[in-house]
Amino acid sequence: MSSCLAHRTCHHRKHTPNHSPTVQPNPAEESAASAAPSPRPRLVRVLHFLGQPAQDYRVGVWVFLRLLGLCHLVAFASLWLQMDGLIGDNGILPAGQWLEAVAKQLGTQRFWQAPTLCWMDLSQGFRHALCLLGIGFSVACIGGLAQRFVLGALWLLYLSLSMVGGVFFGYQWDALLLEVSLFALFAAPSFWKPARPQNTPPPSRAALGALWWLLLRLMLLSGAVKLLSKDKLWSDLSALTVHFQTQPLPMPLAWWLHQLPTAALKASCLAMFVIELGAPFLILFGRTGRRGASLGFCALMALVAFSGNYCFFNLLVFSLSLCLLDDKVWEKLRLTPSPGVTSPTPPPSEGAAPTHLPLRSSLAGGLLVIFLWCSAVQTAVPLFQWREVPSWINAPMRWIGPFRSINSYGLFAVMTSTRPEIILEGSEDGRTWKEYSFKWKAGSTARPLPVVAPFQPRLDWQMWFASLGELKQNPWFSNFLVRLLQGEPSVTALLENNPFPEKPPRYLRAALFQYKFTNQETRKRTGEIWDRDYRGDYCPPISLK
Repeated sequence: MSSCLAHRTCHHRKHTPNHSPTVQPNPAEESAASAAPSPRPRLVRVLHFLGQPAQDYRVGVWVFLRLLGLCHLVAFASLWLQMDGLIGDNGILPAGQWLEAVAKQLGTQRFWQAPTLCWMDLSQGFRHALCLLGIGFSVACIGGLAQRFVLGALWLLYLSLSMVGGVFFGYQWDALLLEVSLFALFAAPSFWKPARPQNTPPPSRAALGALWWLLLRLMLLSGAVKLLSKDKLWSDLSALTVHFQTQPLPMPLAWWLHQLPTAALKASCLAMFVIELGAPFLILFGRTGRRGASLGFCALMALVAFSGNYCFFNLLVFSLSLCLLDDKVWEKLRLTPSPGVTSPTPPPSEGAAPTHLPLRSSLAGGLLVIFLWCSAVQTAVPLFQWREVPSWINAPMRWIGPFRSINSYGLFAVMTSTRPEIILEGSEDGRTWKEYSFKWKAGSTARPLPVVAPFQPRLDWQMWFASLGELKQNPWFSNFLVRLLQGEPSVTALLENNPFPEKPPRYLRAALFQYKFTNQETRKRTGEIWDRDYRGDYCPPISLK
């Protein structure tokens, strides 16, 4: 037993007649008793417990950290291939011009309100260097090299690029990648060399609990916002009758799922709610509950991944779900030696001093408490639909908000029931028009549905959002048209074809079409996947002055 559980030795002196022997106290025992510490306060005991290593979850965290590195690799690599056309000096939204405008407006406050390493150098080459550094650090994270330092660098690099990415970085998985990386810092080992899972120091209970909390609130909010939005498609379980054909980039399986009977689709929607609203609470019910939650989350992510191109989102949630699996599961899967894991650090011996506070550092523990507080606020606001949050509650969030690393979640809170698509055309004379084809988004009605995940085609995704609104709500689209009229190579490289390879067109126009999946009979007869109907102009013919 440790010294904190030691008991004082009580000595009793009996009152006896003079001729009876008297029990004399042992001086050595009395000295030891006076030196024994008094019981620690409850808060200290809680911190002591949270600071203890989570011995039974080291393998799951070992796998999670490497998959997190893979997510970063996909994110940085896909951005690097598109960066010039999206945010390059001659791209759709030039990051350099945005930085200059922010510097002029905010002055020195820009370093806090818009935190990014790009303030060191506004050039396009520097952004490429940041992206290449991100790719290198991602490979190091996958290999297990200096993971705590590497994850800190990856978080900073991705924050820096997402800050200057404008609407092209407005996706929930970008925010989730930042938040997961931030919490993973507390769970990552501090040593520099890679090690096998059974030889890796386990994370503290506090660090592991923070990852579980992030997963719980992510899944719970994903289900709750659907019901809180009061969208009829969700409340009557009919959302999946339209979802597979209206999602941004459906996969080949989506067409077949759309053909299922309505009863089967409603049952699938109900199963999704059970997983998103019920399984998160299983995390609180021991190993068996956490195993069930992990299985439910992974199954849901697999179905979503096979039906739609959601970039690295599914991989990220899948990797986070593996943190719920204890080492016995990995032993049964024969992924680790069955005799048991060996800890590189021996357990505390009898009478040893109390172990460290969470994460061996009061500073790190304090930061973790602040992050958890902010995440609790971000969870409570949508769940309880708070319109105003007391300033003393929201104060830490105002401080940490610009870093985009503590967020609220909830995809498809309101289901889109139709699928409008923007079809872009160019002309040299204003009479004969040629259509631009995008690499991944819907265009030709006979074109096979794409498989592109975990790569993220950010322009194709943003075109789906633009079609849901009007031209004046998407000023970036006007910039896109200008770059095409200028014949900018970095922008035309984002498309599948350029129908004007010799010189750019004189005129451009954008029409709005309504798309829907064909039925089995039509596809068998014509080979077409989509039916489409013209609905009007999205942008009338324009030209450069």
